[in-house]
Amino acid sequence: MKNVILSLLLFLTFNTVVLADIAVVVHPDNSLSSASINNVSRIFLAKMKVFGNGEKIKLFDLEETNPLRTLFYQKVLNKSAGQVRAYWTQLIFTGKGKPPKVLLDSEEIVEAVGHDINSIGYVNVEAVNDSVKVLLTITE
Repeated sequence: MKNVILSLLLFLTFNTVVLADIAVVVHPDNSLSSASINNVSRIFLAKMKVFGNGEKIKLFDLEETNPLRTLFYQKVLNKSAGQVRAYWTQLIFTGKGKPPKVLLDSEEIVEAVGHDINSIGYVNVEAVNDSVKVLLTITE
């Protein structure tokens, strides 16, 4: 019985994370007030490398094992994790890009973005606080 309850709790926990809304966030003083899915995709695929102020964009990504990362790649980049990995490998090899810095969880990304006006990341919408500004919300 304990195993059944534990399995159910793990299942519900995993699915809650997977079905979470995603917030694309920047520093509150960033000049952007909103962004389309297409613009966010261009940023996270290094097709757009600077903000309107001319400063280089600093990207933050979640760990590979985080289900929110998989959801973000599917919903925003229209790619699987493997496709994104191959894409970044090619950009690195040709010297055309540097992959996003990977952080542990949404809270770490909120903290990092809240300290750098030229950074952008995506997080579970529940992790958003006053230290960041939401550009786009992607709902499941």
